[in-house]
Amino acid sequence: MSTHDPSGPQPEGGGQPSSDKQPPAPGGGTPEGEPPRPTPSDEPYGGPTGASTGAPSGPPPGAPSEGPGAYQGNYGGPTHGQNPYGQPPYDQPPPGYGPGMYGAPSGGPVPGMPPIGTWPKRILARVIDYVLVQVVGVIVVSPFVALGTRQGSTEAFWLGCVIYLVYEALMLARDGQTLGKKAMKIRVAMLVDGNTPTRAAAWTRAAVYILPAVICCAALWWIIDGLFGVFDKPYRQCVHDKAAKTVVVTTEV
Repeated sequence: MSTHDPSGPQPEGGGQPSSDKQPPAPGGGTPEGEPPRPTPSDEPYGGPTGASTGAPSGPPPGAPSEGPGAYQGNYGGPTHGQNPYGQPPYDQPPPGYGPGMYGAPSGGPVPGMPPIGTWPKRILARVIDYVLVQVVGVIVVSPFVALGTRQGSTEAFWLGCVIYLVYEALMLARDGQTLGKKAMKIRVAMLVDGNTPTRAAAWTRAAVYILPAVICCAALWWIIDGLFGVFDKPYRQCVHDKAAKTVVVTTEV
């Protein structure tokens, strides 16, 4: 009885079936009969190729980004809080509107203008101007009336008011200061730009301050006018300032 030698040649078509796997082709190619393997250029963005070879992952140059600011609701536009027209972000005030600038108590009405004049200085300036003008009025009227018996006092008051009207209008149109305002270091300025009052503004301011007192209300008008400015915010404008669009600022910087 003969034994079968397993090391001997096997008959064709018999014995153990041969494996379907083929040895790799020389040079690392794809074995015959297998589908081709993906090349590095076929790997998706950031796939195994980048991770295994150390190459930078991510889309190639020119490919659209998938992060914020691409196609997630704004189509490549500015991010939240960014203005595409070069203006400040939406949550910040524009230049000249921050603390200490426009309308703030610590600054003037417009950027670069001195702070608003204080009430003690403004009142003292009025008193100085009024006394000076009334002295002139008395001097002019005294040769014609007997002021000792209070005759002519009304005429002196009216004349003083007329002089005051002309005096204040001319002085403010020149440099924004009367003699009293010069002594108190304050001046009248246009609210819109801080310049010296125009001629029309100067005459309007003086007329609104003087004429109501002469016509009907006397000193009561000045009290009403002054109290209006006390409660006015933020520029402390009296009625005559509102009418002329002016504001009183300090000259001390």
